[in-house]
Amino acid sequence: MQTNNTIIVPIDFLTHTDKVVTYAVYMAKKLNATLHFLHVVEEVSIYGDYMGPTIKHFVPQMMELSQEKMNNLVEKHNSSKLPCQGKVLNGDVVEGICTYAEKNKGDMIIIGTHGRKGLEKMWLGSVAERVVKNAPCPTLTYNPNK
Repeated sequence: MQTNNTIIVPIDFLTHTDKVVTYAVYMAKKLNATLHFLHVVEEVSIYGDYMGPTIKHFVPQMMELSQEKMNNLVEKHNSSKLPCQGKVLNGDVVEGICTYAEKNKGDMIIIGTHGRKGLEKMWLGSVAERVVKNAPCPTLTYNPNK
């Protein structure tokens, strides 16, 4: 049976993040695993070769804000009984998650899902679904709304 020593937990810092983190902490304690919280800041799409003055500053500001939130999250949950660490990356969200899991020898990914359906799913896509399809390790999806 496979051991789960490293659990990757992608987070987006939206309203359900606390529920996903709580569940991941519970699972890590049960499995005696280390948590790796991960946030990926997506690149801003440029339309028609236009890059306004605020767009070029958006990603660096988001990276800085995300790193601050990540530091707070890790500080809150890191302990000798539950070691955890956090990382903020920049780029494509799904690719970032899967690459990070592969490079860090992730044994499992626990990812929250928004539970989008229909047109909303078609327009916004499903990061969780694409991670499940491309992940280098088992992936557990968690719907914090159910």
